[in-house]
Amino acid sequence: MAVIVAAAFVLAFLVQQFLVKPYVIPSPSMEPTLMEGDRVLVNRLAYRFHEPHRGDVFVFYPPGRPGSDPFIKRVVAVAGDTVAVHDGYLYLNGKPMTEPFIMQHPILNEFPEFKVPRDYVWAMGDNRNDSGDSRVFGPVSEKAIVGEAFAVYWPFSRVKGL
Repeated sequence: MAVIVAAAFVLAFLVQQFLVKPYVIPSPSMEPTLMEGDRVLVNRLAYRFHEPHRGDVFVFYPPGRPGSDPFIKRVVAVAGDTVAVHDGYLYLNGKPMTEPFIMQHPILNEFPEFKVPRDYVWAMGDNRNDSGDSRVFGPVSEKAIVGEAFAVYWPFSRVKGL
């Protein structure tokens, strides 16, 4: 019996360490897509097989914050893209974006155009007016990415894919 329990713990550890990791959403920065307290599953292997894409919801360690808990945000720009916020809209490569998933329009506070460097992504919360994101800490290194969030599994009333 003890061997079975030990094997189950080892298997659970290996799955979380290398394949799928559960995370709890700690803040309202991703509302309305993810609510504070939602529990999500994160594919830790996703970016070993493909680069991050615009629109991905992902988990990462924020730059300049050693020892910080991981953040969860949306990839809004990838290497080579330019991003800016003005006139209440996110501009990607000089064009205003229509983003039906964000919490509210307009996006407050201007942000000057920035070109995302190679091997980095630009992260923003869906609750753009209440999100500490790349506008605060800069671009996110692909090396700091934990994985891609793919499903809400709790609470049961909010179970869905991302």
